[in-house]
Amino acid sequence: MKRLLLFFAAVSAALSVSAQVRFVDATELNLIGHALPTSHPYHRIDTAVYKGFTKGENQQVRCSAGLALTFKTNSTRIDVWPTYNYESRADNAPGISYAGFDLYIRRNGEWVYASSLAPKKRGAAFTLIKDMDSSEKECLLYLPVYSELATLKIGVEEKAQIEAMENPFRHKIVIFGSSFTHGVSTARAGMSYPMQIERKTGLYFCSIACSGNCKMQPYFANYLRDVQDADAMVFDAFSNPDAKMIRERVIPFIASIREKLPTTPLIFVQTIYRESSNFNLQKRKFEEEKRAAAREMMKQAMKQFDNVYFIDKKDLTGDDHVTSADGTHPSDLGYWRWAENLRPELLKIFKKHGIR
Repeated sequence: MKRLLLFFAAVSAALSVSAQVRFVDATELNLIGHALPTSHPYHRIDTAVYKGFTKGENQQVRCSAGLALTFKTNSTRIDVWPTYNYESRADNAPGISYAGFDLYIRRNGEWVYASSLAPKKRGAAFTLIKDMDSSEKECLLYLPVYSELATLKIGVEEKAQIEAMENPFRHKIVIFGSSFTHGVSTARAGMSYPMQIERKTGLYFCSIACSGNCKMQPYFANYLRDVQDADAMVFDAFSNPDAKMIRERVIPFIASIREKLPTTPLIFVQTIYRESSNFNLQKRKFEEEKRAAAREMMKQAMKQFDNVYFIDKKDLTGDDHVTSADGTHPSDLGYWRWAENLRPELLKIFKKHGIR
């Protein structure tokens, strides 16, 4: 009898907690990060409109990396209720990054980390943060790096307010890149280097990163050149292709974008040093050839096209060999250094084009 009473008490307590939270559909809030509109809110590219992607690429561009919700609430807790169509699992990244949510709250003009968590039970609601004060809070919630969301609801206290907030970032910079730009091996969704630069500068980044598949394919150029309102584009374009592919594709890729975007600044960034090259001579040769090909082709591209730039900065992630997660991808320390070292180089170029 005692156990039965305890069971009913536990159930009653759980129901009481549930009753204290009301959920709103995330589509009622402001979802930012799309370069172009999509028919599905949590996809980055509308694959019903843009064709040519491989099966893997098709899945990747439906993942929500770089997308974020902005909203205001005076709730002392925030709950999240996601359902997934697809969820990736990998040994070189935690589930909080691949399937979880990363919350920042603005304090004294800065975005301050608040909480990050993934649901323990898929398809169930969970509390992301609690025991906050009841003041109005401006929230920025990054969505999972490597999962395809089906639905998403945000929970607050029953009597608390929650409303969409205007995009807190200015201008529009589209960034296309590899798994580095995608955020692979980050501890949480907001730690990819574009998102760190976004919070630090207040500039709006829209990520079209495609892990392992950023190879300057013509169908990606077809998509990018349709983003007519982009103030600038940044490319981590030399991390995935080999030297031969770089030499073959750089000029046609830029030329295709230039057909529709004749003056938009196009900023290409040299690929980073991979720690797997420290002792593996074959990998070192392969990576050195890629970087040499990038320098060669960007020299030609900058002569051929206006407003095309190449950032060839050494040691974006540092030179002390302590920032690698798996020999290829940086750790959070590496991504932080990447953001810190790349940011001033980008700002110099942006300033020339009135992007401040």
